[in-house]
Amino acid sequence: MTPTQTIAQQPWMADRDLHAVFAALQGDGDPVPSILCVGGCVRDALMGRSVVDVDLATIHPPDNTLARLAAADIAVLEIGIEHGTVVARFGSALFQITTLRVDVETDGRHARVAYTDDWTADASRRDFTMNALYADLDGNVFDPLGGGGDVAARRVRFIGDAHERIQEDALRILRFFRFHAQIEDGEIDPEGLAACRALAGELAGLSGERVRAELFKLLAAADPAATWKMLLDARILDTELPALTRCDLLAGLVTVEGAVAAADPLRRLASLMDVGASPGDIAARLRLSNRQRQRLQALTARAEDINPDLPRGAWRTRLYEVGADGWRDCAVLNWAGEIADGRTGDRRRVETWHALVALPDAAPVPDFPVRGADVIAAGVAEGPEISRLLKEVEAWWVAGNFIADRDACLAELARRTES
Repeated sequence: MTPTQTIAQQPWMADRDLHAVFAALQGDGDPVPSILCVGGCVRDALMGRSVVDVDLATIHPPDNTLARLAAADIAVLEIGIEHGTVVARFGSALFQITTLRVDVETDGRHARVAYTDDWTADASRRDFTMNALYADLDGNVFDPLGGGGDVAARRVRFIGDAHERIQEDALRILRFFRFHAQIEDGEIDPEGLAACRALAGELAGLSGERVRAELFKLLAAADPAATWKMLLDARILDTELPALTRCDLLAGLVTVEGAVAAADPLRRLASLMDVGASPGDIAARLRLSNRQRQRLQALTARAEDINPDLPRGAWRTRLYEVGADGWRDCAVLNWAGEIADGRTGDRRRVETWHALVALPDAAPVPDFPVRGADVIAAGVAEGPEISRLLKEVEAWWVAGNFIADRDACLAELARRTES
């Protein structure tokens, strides 16, 4: 292969451990190149974006890779070795090394592969041209399928026939939109869009975990609203997740998060839900954890009174009732709702929204200082009376603006048990 362009030197290209892996797999007498960086790290470097993970591809079969790394005293993890992948480990730093492959057979979810030393053949089995880029540690880029031009154009384009790529793995439909959202600009590829629309029904065969992972990555993009609108217009989720259509609220949420909070995919998912949509159905399809399921339910049934019209004297009481996380979610989503409705608010209202979001940090939720054991110690027998007394003393403490300390609360408990 001949390089097509050069990336300016990146900090990760000088990594000592990465150089050790290259030295182990690019020995004297080996074809050049025998090992290259591949995929996202090359793509992101060309786009001027930060590189998090560096994946590697090699012509050497896994057993040869293992032997060479062992000879160089490099620790390995044999995770994924059945798929041709070996992981070189340097403390917490991991480098995934995969032998070049070609698909022999695929059923849309699993592929049977054969190893090869043909870089173009390996590139051809990948999903998008921008992910079929390779580079050495001098920054020389090898581009067998023209992905560099698509990177420059900020265009997500399937390799070869888009229909065939999707039939190999239907998750590529969601990856198509996810990468488009992450790129943030550029025109969507019409051929790819048409193929995704035609094969959207294939998503039904995917596990909830895989669908969730891709959708959360899409929703974590800087501004996913426009891409989600494209996804809706193409009717990609009509069967799988038909109730996620509120792009206006998502756009408002992105604006609010840009000012006061980090991007939160689950909160963004909740913003998309139609009024009356079932969070349980969405949680089931995406196989959300119990904690995620409960939070989605809370986000859906959020308190709408947490807004600048709520009297300041009631803020801490409501904060105590809904908790810090619940308060922040309500404030952010309710503010997003005003923006979605076209109500940007005057300077004073915007300042109040900022104060509402910041309240859990400025005035942490107080901790009620009395427990059930205290009620028992006061001589109350175990049973419903304990809960009743706790609630009464807690209500007294809240009504007093949380000022009473533990001793004062215990004194109030004693008064109520004696009466």
